[in-house]
Amino acid sequence: MSHRVKGNLLLLLTAIIWGTSFIATKSGAEGMGPFAFNSVRSLLGGIALLPVILALDRSKKEKPGFQNKKDLIIGGILCGLALFFAGAFQQIGILYTSAGKTGFITSLYVVLVPVLQVFLRKKVRAGVWFCVIAAMIGFFMLSMPKLGQISMGDILIFIGAFCFALHILIIDYYVERADSVKMACIQFFACSAAAAVGMFSVDPLLGFDSLRAETLVDCALPLLYSGIMSCSVAYTLQIVGQKITDSVFASLILSLESVFAVISGMIFFGERMVFREVMGCILIFAAVVIAQLFSSEKKTE
Repeated sequence: MSHRVKGNLLLLLTAIIWGTSFIATKSGAEGMGPFAFNSVRSLLGGIALLPVILALDRSKKEKPGFQNKKDLIIGGILCGLALFFAGAFQQIGILYTSAGKTGFITSLYVVLVPVLQVFLRKKVRAGVWFCVIAAMIGFFMLSMPKLGQISMGDILIFIGAFCFALHILIIDYYVERADSVKMACIQFFACSAAAAVGMFSVDPLLGFDSLRAETLVDCALPLLYSGIMSCSVAYTLQIVGQKITDSVFASLILSLESVFAVISGMIFFGERMVFREVMGCILIFAAVVIAQLFSSEKKTE
């Protein structure tokens, strides 16, 4: 098996894990407060990355160390805060919408990134703007059953996608200045700490009881899957996969996350979509795929 095929298979597995993680997110949202869930799963994600960091450091020929300690810490904290807001809006929003729709609306961050780059005075290709328009039309088709009506859950998920786009821009700024895996580990711990504050202040306002041992036991499977598989395992597979395959293929394969979110929602929750919602998903998916092709510097036939 060639390196490219191996890389593509690893990225496909990553997309499957991320897509099915929306099931864990929705299951966790029904069992415990959104901030409590995000705090615990982020903590698990950070802890699970520690052995990955040790393994990567041992594989390096030079002595491991923090060459850019300041950027590493600042970048990790800023990424963690962006991830905190993204996860908070997503976790609250999924209480009022389906896992499949959450996956597709969240994928809008791909077309929101170039929109935000305009404020950073970066040039955006004309084709990307057509993708943005198509994606927004798809979003309204997916979320608006009648003219003027839109689900509050879908709006919150969309705000979460906006925060994920900010998260991508922060990563883009710091990725060349600090170790990406170590920064990811710091971001999970920072996100967990910020969500812990919301666990004590906001969760009670949303009608959730304080975090108890029996709650953790009841939500153990969603927490472990979302924290370890989605955060640590999938992130590591993405790093390894992208190193041995083409960046364009990598982005296209990872965009299948939204498709697996819909499939898993149908299997585990019996979710169904009407024709209008299906067409909205198709528009969003096409916009996401084409936007990634436009934004990729390296083109392949």
